[in-house]
Amino acid sequence: QVQLVESGGGLVQAGGSLRLSCAASGSSFSANAMAWYRQAPGKQRDIVAAISSGLTTTYAESVKGRFTISRDNTKKTVYLQMDSLKPEDTAVYYCAERAYGSSKYGNWGQGTKVTVSS
Repeated sequence: QVQLVESGGGLVQAGGSLRLSCAASGSSFSANAMAWYRQAPGKQRDIVAAISSGLTTTYAESVKGRFTISRDNTKKTVYLQMDSLKPEDTAVYYCAERAYGSSKYGNWGQGTKVTVSS
């Protein structure tokens, strides 16, 4: 199976920044869409941002203007730059991959925890 490994989570004060990284191992990384999801305690897992193989990006309304998703195909890594963090951003953040020809994000990482204090 393709492995996704997230890193970069931690504790930060409101207004601060963090950059999450997701390292992929699949040979078809550059052709696949990538996304970041998050899940807060007691809530469902929701998509935060996504980036296509053609570098088209989409964002959840709650993070527009604050978060930026990017990818480095040479390093097989996707990033999530998070600025102006708010306490409501506290969650476990997951990296996900949608393979070519698939309509769903079928590969998931283990998650990295982000805690934003007030």
